[in-house]
Amino acid sequence: MEFTGKTVEEAIALGLSETGLTEETAEITVLDEGGKGFLKKTKARVDVSKKRTNGERAVKFLEELLDRMEIVAKVSLVSEEEKIEINVVAESSASVIGYRGEVLDALQSLAGAVANMGNKTYVRVVVDCENYRGKREDTLVNLAEKLAAKAVRQGRDISLEPMGPYERRVIHSALAASEEVTTTSEGKEPNRYVVIVPNVKKEQRPRNFNRDYSPREGGYHREKRGGREGFNRGGERRNDRGGRNHYSRDRGSRSGFTSEAEAEKRKKPSGFGTYLGNSLKNDNE
Repeated sequence: MEFTGKTVEEAIALGLSETGLTEETAEITVLDEGGKGFLKKTKARVDVSKKRTNGERAVKFLEELLDRMEIVAKVSLVSEEEKIEINVVAESSASVIGYRGEVLDALQSLAGAVANMGNKTYVRVVVDCENYRGKREDTLVNLAEKLAAKAVRQGRDISLEPMGPYERRVIHSALAASEEVTTTSEGKEPNRYVVIVPNVKKEQRPRNFNRDYSPREGGYHREKRGGREGFNRGGERRNDRGGRNHYSRDRGSRSGFTSEAEAEKRKKPSGFGTYLGNSLKNDNE
């Protein structure tokens, strides 16, 4: 509310009396100190209102800023307990959010500076628009888990694209409990990014372990190699150890195995053998 007086002190005293506030609980803004003008004397003017909270100051700042940006939006204070949460509802949410939340992050940084102006302890400020923060956080958590698995599988560091402080904090929190990777931030603003570092690098892996890593199955697994049991084209039996069990094969048999008739036939001596046997018998006689 605006109050006037011959002096600034008189205007302030009048304002405090009318509003029932004190100097500790009131927010006083001097509009005009008054004084003698060229033609007449002007009165002092002050604005006296109830002192706003940190969140209310941030909301008031965003309302004025969005109005200057010609963005039709409604700014509301959601919570002011552990952190200050502010929600923005706009006709064009894209103009408030921007590419990957760049505009929203900028609004949040400015609102945080206003809310913490003159404070001894820092208060975190979160500005959201149509639950963009929640959706983006889910996307970042899924991305962090996939890239962490890739870093462990390949045994090398994985660098993410540059992100703002809020999104980097989401990545760090998502992998904070991991026993396989650690995270760190590198670079300078605005190009600061997160690096996912596996605890076991590629050059540190045992040679008898394969490349695949499965967090659900407990990590790396030993390779299991072995052939299938069966027959090759030569009628030889293969086993899992790579050895061969040989089976006789007759080139004249289509089946590949010797029949009983052919076996009996092989037992009978040939004519040449019989002739030699008879000749030797005759010589001995």
